[in-house]
Amino acid sequence: MAFDGIVTKAITSELQQLIGGRIDKIYEPNKNNVVLGFYLNGVNYALNICIDSQNYRLHLTTHSKPNPQTALNFCMLLRKNLIGLRIKNMISTNLERVVTIEFEGFDDVDDIITKKLIVELMGRHCNIILVDENNMIIDSLRHISSDNDLTREIVPHAKYVYPTTNKLNFLEVTDFKDFKSKLAINFDTTFVHALPTYITNTFNGISNGFIKHIINTLHIDTSIKINDAILENIYNYIQDIIIATDNLTLSFDMIKDDKGNIKDYALIPGKATTPFSLNFFIDDYYFNKETSETFKIYRNSISKLILDTLKKYNKRLFHINEKLKECDHMDTYKLYGELITANLYRIKNVNTDTLTLENYYDNNALITISLDKRYSPSHNAKLFFKKYNKLKNALMVVSEQKEETIRDLDYIQSVIYELETCSSIEDITNIFEEISESSVFKEKTDKYKKQKHSKIKKSKLTKNKNVHFNPIKYKIENYTFLVGRNNMENDYLTLKYAKKTDLWFHTKDIHGSHCILVLDNSTEPNQDVLVKCAEIAAYHSKARNSSNVPVDICEVKYVKKPNGAKPGMVIYKHNKTIHVTPKKPI
Repeated sequence: MAFDGIVTKAITSELQQLIGGRIDKIYEPNKNNVVLGFYLNGVNYALNICIDSQNYRLHLTTHSKPNPQTALNFCMLLRKNLIGLRIKNMISTNLERVVTIEFEGFDDVDDIITKKLIVELMGRHCNIILVDENNMIIDSLRHISSDNDLTREIVPHAKYVYPTTNKLNFLEVTDFKDFKSKLAINFDTTFVHALPTYITNTFNGISNGFIKHIINTLHIDTSIKINDAILENIYNYIQDIIIATDNLTLSFDMIKDDKGNIKDYALIPGKATTPFSLNFFIDDYYFNKETSETFKIYRNSISKLILDTLKKYNKRLFHINEKLKECDHMDTYKLYGELITANLYRIKNVNTDTLTLENYYDNNALITISLDKRYSPSHNAKLFFKKYNKLKNALMVVSEQKEETIRDLDYIQSVIYELETCSSIEDITNIFEEISESSVFKEKTDKYKKQKHSKIKKSKLTKNKNVHFNPIKYKIENYTFLVGRNNMENDYLTLKYAKKTDLWFHTKDIHGSHCILVLDNSTEPNQDVLVKCAEIAAYHSKARNSSNVPVDICEVKYVKKPNGAKPGMVIYKHNKTIHVTPKKPI
């Protein structure tokens, strides 16, 4: 359900309980948000005002946001004008998505002063405007000149004018007959599925999604034609919502998808609610929505960065393999050079396209050699030896390049696995920090840093075992089983945190997490514990959906990291392997 005029009215009605609160803090976390902190009856509250074009809203919040080190200009202006004042009133006019917050207080000479903060929640036209007692604009978060808006000018020192609309005010509807007449619906040609559009185009502050929810709640068939009974039921439902809004008895219904995740919400009349329940529900709903959207955007951008790098290294490997194919023929060039040199006394010193000679390496069978006609046979022999030596040297260099490229590709695949298993923005940030330090991704990450900056900072892992890091923890009987979430954490978990006598688990030749079974006492874990640990290790790997996964087990002291190895890459010995079916830990 959109944050329409009805939701605005309901939120504002709940906020009436906070009249008298004293403003003591003001923040502007970003260009779309202003947070007003105030104090009332021994309790601190935070009012979040968001004018993002997609997620505009106004509500109390308990979720903090990172603030810039230097306050923005509009934030400083609000602090200068509002801190110390008390909330006198909160008004939502009719069903407009405009909320006026009135403030009152005393100036330096104890004269009463009043200010208003007008919040306009109108899609891409959202704004926060500070006006004085004469409705003169002191300033606004977004300036609108007369060139951009012919009806209103939102700039300092201009007179504030409320937005106007051609739609009707539902609160002025007297009864069902009045409602029906204002809709002007042709009952003979209009079906129920068209009703949301009719109502939202006629009345202000009612969203299309709200009417659709009413139709679903009342189990009205959308394929039939509209009649008086259907229309009256919808009208009565809207009236019940308005009455519940005024009486603070409004609740909400969480609409979930097939997986049980909340995908939307709708208002319900006639249910007793706790104070500010709608405010805090809206707060949680939009916080989770924005977090999910940010997570998807961040993950997709990092995924593109990694996949572009993968494509680059796959292309590099293709060219290396092509070069190695060419090196397969280097001995042939050496043979040609030797045969020509050995038979120079028999070959006429004239330029020719081909020579047919006896191959003394193959029982003197005849072999035809193609020559460059521009040069003599002796010079062609030198060219063959030169090409042989060039390919011989190239074989050594390119073979090393291939081994290094395969290692890099293996590391990239491990990062892709990490990204696939991420569940939070912090997980993605950890991955980005990891690849930022890798030469494999340096070109891409440097470019990405110039375009975007992560707001999440995480302290680097150190040798201190008390350092804060957050592996996944499981309890298996009396043992603790730890699972790394990314390559950097895998390294720290295995090489720094774990004791030498702890047991290390990892899927054999399959990308996955490093897993540690912590042995705090001398009791050796039985076979059932080892199998359960191996099942979890298999679950936290790329072979999660396989039925038979080999898992290697050894003591931590036998796990080593080669010099120059990529994060998460280790070698080990004295291991045993057990085959298990991955199981999701309970």
